Amino acid sequence: MKISPSTAKGVMMAPPSKSMAHRHLICGALANGKSVINNIDLSEDIKATLGCIKQLGASAEVVAGEGANQIIVEGAGDFIKNGARGTDPVKNRLFNCNESGSTLRFFIPLAMLSGSPAKFIGSQVLMTRPLSVYETICQQQNIKLVHVEGGIEVEGKLNSGIFEVPGNISSQFITGLLFTLPLLEGDSKIVLTESVESKPYIDMTLQVQKEFGIKADWENENTLVVPGGQTYLAHDGAVEGDYSNAAFFEALNYIGGSVEVQGLRKDSLQGDKVYLELFKELAAGNAKIDISDCPDLGPILLIMAAALNGGEFTGTKRLAIKESNRGAVICQELAKFGIKSLQEENRIVIYPGKPVKPVETVLGHNDHRIVMSMATLLTVTGGQLEGVEAVRKSLPDYFERVRKLGIKAE
Repeated sequence: MKISPSTAKGVMMAPPSKSMAHRHLICGALANGKSVINNIDLSEDIKATLGCIKQLGASAEVVAGEGANQIIVEGAGDFIKNGARGTDPVKNRLFNCNESGSTLRFFIPLAMLSGSPAKFIGSQVLMTRPLSVYETICQQQNIKLVHVEGGIEVEGKLNSGIFEVPGNISSQFITGLLFTLPLLEGDSKIVLTESVESKPYIDMTLQVQKEFGIKADWENENTLVVPGGQTYLAHDGAVEGDYSNAAFFEALNYIGGSVEVQGLRKDSLQGDKVYLELFKELAAGNAKIDISDCPDLGPILLIMAAALNGGEFTGTKRLAIKESNRGAVICQELAKFGIKSLQEENRIVIYPGKPVKPVETVLGHNDHRIVMSMATLLTVTGGQLEGVEAVRKSLPDYFERVRKLGIKAE
């Protein structure tokens, strides 16, 4: 794709939150009865979750609308809860997670409700993503979790109890347990043994579970209490606007644009709403930013540092285990713009400089957030961007949206 220097102007409705959509759909699948969920984008990750809830015995009907969609979920709560006691609604279950790390980590413990075999498949990169938390739990409870050719096989029934989990790993593991533990017979606790990172994502899970009638909460800053024997209740709702993706449109305001982003809840629990403050810090100069609680903002923050006044970022180690090694590939691509950087294990420095038009093609590395971040910088310099189809993972209409704002992308 050729992107020419251009300035964004106009009003942009924030895309629906992919993170919240996953949570609404899964809670609906675990409930008894019908849940109507509005404002959902059919990104590749959401399609993966829709496929996986069917493997639990639930069904989902997509009602297409202008912009976002409505999805009607017929929950399988009784089947799933009975499955926890030995009756599995679906045999030979095959969970295709495509490239969605959230889907994989959310559904592995749910597959352990019945004890019957399940296989997880997905992209080659996804199958290499760390699963150490679940591997440890499975060893402790004598549950089979093995990597096989083409995927991961799980067999065995999860039991309630005390689950010690490092707090400084992906919150997706904790959310997966939070979905599952209320359906077990006994009470459980999740004890986070390190300082908690990405806590906002855990709070988002608790918020949606509460809407579906589930009680789970923090006992203290490191312990979650989850009573067992609960039942998810059907619930109609709407997915709120997504701060993670809205950041790509807000960023355009700091490189000469004039974009009003609408449709975001000011009282949202989304941790990524911090971009409103972090962009200001980058514009002011001498920014030192810890992204431990907002790793998904990492790519656009690094790019905006390159476009503005540089910056120093800590808490960057988890960028290495996303769809690409995000820290490494951004530093690699920024060199094409003439921007110098330094990458260490948990720290990245973007040195101040004026980006120039790349002679070489800028690569998207099959990573949706890399593509959208690089596209943002290319609106300043112009240049060629390869691999733009990766946006289908989270925001399929990204380029349609920026064209409506006046960005020249052909």
